[in-house]
Amino acid sequence: MNIRDFEYLVALAEHNHFRKAAEACFVSQPTLSGQIRKLEDELGTALLERSSRRVLFTDAGLQLVDQAKRILTEVKTFKDMASGQAGEMVGPMHIGFIPTVGPYLLPKIVPMLKEQFPELELYLHEAQTHQLVRQLEDGKLDCLVLASVAETAPFKEIEVYNEALSVAVPCDHEWATLDEIDMLELNGRTVLALGDGHCLRDQALGFCFAAGAKDDERFKATSLETLRNMVAAGAGITLLPELSLPKEKQKDGVCYLRACNPVPSRSIVLAYRPGSPLRSRFEHLAAAIQQRLQQSH
Repeated sequence: MNIRDFEYLVALAEHNHFRKAAEACFVSQPTLSGQIRKLEDELGTALLERSSRRVLFTDAGLQLVDQAKRILTEVKTFKDMASGQAGEMVGPMHIGFIPTVGPYLLPKIVPMLKEQFPELELYLHEAQTHQLVRQLEDGKLDCLVLASVAETAPFKEIEVYNEALSVAVPCDHEWATLDEIDMLELNGRTVLALGDGHCLRDQALGFCFAAGAKDDERFKATSLETLRNMVAAGAGITLLPELSLPKEKQKDGVCYLRACNPVPSRSIVLAYRPGSPLRSRFEHLAAAIQQRLQQSH
């Protein structure tokens, strides 16, 4: 057996489909299927239930998939250590971003990173927090830039930015002339929020619920831009993170107000596996992002 066999096995477990797993591994379906059979012969145990039309792993197969994931993570760590470049900003780096950070942060930092670290090969991945956490655990990503939540607790975190949330209201709203709003003014109000799976949903609603507001259960947005457009259409009010705000107080039918008492905020961090040998790289990356964000304020 070899490392490639473990990759085939893990891909099949993730995709539950031979063709999709083969495509993910850049091999033909017969090649992947044949290697899985060869692995079973070598191990002397069945990994899959052959009678089913679906991909069903045996108990032994499931246990070996978990072990294969751990082996692949260790192999990646080994390669990172062996490269002798752990502290240098060179080579590939796979970074995950959540959808409420990526679109607003990346245009600010990518040109700077390319200029500052020309030999760094950036691979950028966007997904929701639970998906990114799983990919970081499995060694598919090197680090994440996201809001610190309970799911990121097992990782090392470097705080990059404490991001305030502002209240967004339609331009004809009674609060539109204000520069600042006390969060207690939200008492009894209904707010628009992102859909399930977005960590910002829970964070923003936490502040709103504490102020006595309630969630508009008839609508759950898929993105911050959908939320913004709903506010512009007069469908309600919401909280939006600072990086997503325009420079103007009013733009495209939406008026933005600073919130206080308390100031709602979230901590944007760079998270990485505790055992990663690339810690020095991550510290350089976090410092560069911090500096760029300070310059834009």
